[in-house]
Amino acid sequence: MSEALEIARTALAGETAWLVGGAVRDALLGRETDDVDLAIPGDPKRAARAIAKASGGTSFQLSGAFGAWRVVAPEHAWHVDLVTLRDDDILADLAIRDFTINAMAQPLGGGELVDPHGGREDLQRRVVRMVSAQALEEDPLRSLRAVRIAVELELEIDPATGAAAAEHASGIARVASERVFAELKRVVSADAVRRGLDVMEAYGLTQVVLPELVELRGVEQSRFHHADVYDHTLEVLDSVALLQRDPVAAGLDEGVRDLLAEPLSDDLTRGEALRWAALLHDAAKPATRGFHGGRVTFMGHDAAGAELVRDVLGRLKASTRLRDYVAAVTLHHLDAGFLVHERPLDRRAVWRYLRATQPWSADTTIFTVADRLATRGDNAGPAIEAHLEVVRDLLAAAREEDAAGPIRPLVRGDELIKEAGVPAGKQLGTILAQLEEDRYAGAITTREDALERARELAG
Repeated sequence: MSEALEIARTALAGETAWLVGGAVRDALLGRETDDVDLAIPGDPKRAARAIAKASGGTSFQLSGAFGAWRVVAPEHAWHVDLVTLRDDDILADLAIRDFTINAMAQPLGGGELVDPHGGREDLQRRVVRMVSAQALEEDPLRSLRAVRIAVELELEIDPATGAAAAEHASGIARVASERVFAELKRVVSADAVRRGLDVMEAYGLTQVVLPELVELRGVEQSRFHHADVYDHTLEVLDSVALLQRDPVAAGLDEGVRDLLAEPLSDDLTRGEALRWAALLHDAAKPATRGFHGGRVTFMGHDAAGAELVRDVLGRLKASTRLRDYVAAVTLHHLDAGFLVHERPLDRRAVWRYLRATQPWSADTTIFTVADRLATRGDNAGPAIEAHLEVVRDLLAAAREEDAAGPIRPLVRGDELIKEAGVPAGKQLGTILAQLEEDRYAGAITTREDALERARELAG
């Protein structure tokens, strides 16, 4: 029994409350869950506060969900959502739910399963089936949720439900972006994400929630690529998943797995956020495609792509932190590849790369491996090995810098003004940056070295 369920049972002992939704489904599947849904006769406010008091957590009313309350455990280990039981009747309540496998209930204190729509049998058949023909019409987001549940639980969507999902796909455009993103990011984070994207496109969902992805189909690339931009994008996604799962198989080390498992933002790990970079890093290629010297080019697609990333994730109401992260990776996803031609790297080249890509130097560098592994055109084998050689050097440098933390400069700006005669203004900033590069390269090591070098640079 999960901690959330145990505390809820203790706090509401002797009261009427129904365990509903995913918690019932997951229990039948033998899956642990940290999220519990309860249906309570009357106003759930008092019950929510009782659970919060018992757990030491907090309770609050959910915006946009009339009468619904949430209890969040300390350190967000779990949460309990409480809603008013429709018409004080569990059968009436279950009749308006989305899918049969979510339309089951049990008394919170224990008792017989209430399953009026055959959810248990559908679980055994491994099927996602709508409760009624109106289920997806009333809330078009359920079309996307069907895909999310199918990929997370390795289920099939029954034909009638799939047809309804396709019929009501366009209605998702009217759904709050926050709700859309909540479902979409779980599809993208799933092990079976490729299957999820295929089903989404088959139902017309991708065209509504991520039209930029559909536009990549049929956009041919240069001879260094073996696939069009769409298929390349999905292969980069596969490569990011490989790096999350087994970075050694991709030519890197086990530490990459730990880094990508760290939380980032929007309930996503760094690895899950990199999946969004995979989906969007080449999104500007259709708009920037051209020809030069008889070759296909995509000049500026990195910078244009970074702006497009901000537009797409902004539309989905993602956090500023996630937008900045994915945009930064997109902007610099070519940089490591350019350095392949400068091997062996000197410390100045490494420094400039780190300055351009901070604070996400390690993540950006790791992402370039996924991109390179999915680029298997002419001369791919030697090109991949050369890229991995550069990446290992850059990743080691990024880790070293992260471990060292901020380093006190040899000399401050005000000292340069007073002691080296450097005028205040843009030149001062340029000289300070050059001194940091010189220090990293080993050209200067002391304060006196820095002052002398500053005088040279100031002319």
